[in-house]
Amino acid sequence: MICDENMLGDTGNVTARTTRLANVILMTERMVSLAKDNQWDSVTELEEERRLELQDCFSKPIPESQSTLFSEALAAMLHMNEELISILELAKADIAIKRTDQRRTRTSVKHYLDIENEQ
Repeated sequence: MICDENMLGDTGNVTARTTRLANVILMTERMVSLAKDNQWDSVTELEEERRLELQDCFSKPIPESQSTLFSEALAAMLHMNEELISILELAKADIAIKRTDQRRTRTSVKHYLDIENEQ
């Protein structure tokens, strides 16, 4: 959900940006959850939305009064990104194993059929 700064006026700029940042954190948490459930299409869709939120959030300099909040939020998001990457690496390894097993099964079936055809 994108919160438009124009809806809040000049005094709401900081609030709109912190709302965007909170949305980014929530999206990242959701992405990790979806990745754990192997719902990679949904992860990809959320990543696109998250990228837009981040662009909007950081399109202007961060006010000094909000720098600590933004730094901590970014640190949390980076930590979740690392978790997301770890989940992705595990999924890639699992797919590689399954692909190898499938290849071996196919070879075995082909060999079996070749032997059966020779008889």
